[in-house]
Amino acid sequence: MLTTTECERQLREAGLRVTRPRLAVLSAVHDHPHLDTDAITGLVRAELGAVSHQAVYDVLRALTTTGLLRRIEPTGSAARYEARVGDNHHHVVCRSCGAIADVDCVVGAAPCLTSSDDHGFVVDEAEVVFWGHCPDCSTITTSTLRREPSCLKATSPARQR
Repeated sequence: MLTTTECERQLREAGLRVTRPRLAVLSAVHDHPHLDTDAITGLVRAELGAVSHQAVYDVLRALTTTGLLRRIEPTGSAARYEARVGDNHHHVVCRSCGAIADVDCVVGAAPCLTSSDDHGFVVDEAEVVFWGHCPDCSTITTSTLRREPSCLKATSPARQR
């Protein structure tokens, strides 16, 4: 958990003015990584009262532009924000509930993957998203799969042999 003093220091070092919305957003993302804008807005409003959605968007843009936050966009999901920056870590995303967790880089220093053909680009980051089911959803998925629907029992090729 980041203290207010640490948040103020980070904002100043990034060349940003210290404002209540910036402090609230930075603190919310530090305390609750991988939230979307709506969830962050809810946390900020719970702390400060009336804050516009646009103000939160503006703060998120400023914090990502200065490198204090990282924006991730898993396929099919709203943009999410995290305060873990400066390392080339990856993510694992649950296909069922959308939960996201950090996964450390498999090999080490960024980029931890090497492109087979970089087309002349100077690559400084590789992004990998692992997809699957979180522990809670995998239990539900496994138990659902064990109970084969009756409509499949009659038509399944394995059942027809």
